[in-house]
Amino acid sequence: MNERDDKRATRRFSLKLPIAVKYENGEARERPAVTRDVSARGICFNVDSRIQEGTEIEFTLTLPPEITMTESIHVRCKGRVVRTEENGTSGGLSIAAVIDEYEFLAGA
Repeated sequence: MNERDDKRATRRFSLKLPIAVKYENGEARERPAVTRDVSARGICFNVDSRIQEGTEIEFTLTLPPEITMTESIHVRCKGRVVRTEENGTSGGLSIAAVIDEYEFLAGA
């Protein structure tokens, strides 16, 4: 187990789900992204645009029936970027963020 694994207090699930990340880097922006993994306290996603550490973000993800064991559940989350990493050959970035707030949305 490496040092990064030791810091994780909750289990992470490898999920590739499309999301739209809203944030401000001097101006309001919304970028498409794909999750890499998700936990109750954080998320890692791949995006084609630089987002600075400390930036506040908002996104909604839809947990599919395969995960919820019932119907799809929409969750709106607010958080902040804690780490960015280059994606190597893909040219994008992996963004790690903590989730500070979330709410389950009714309906689709």
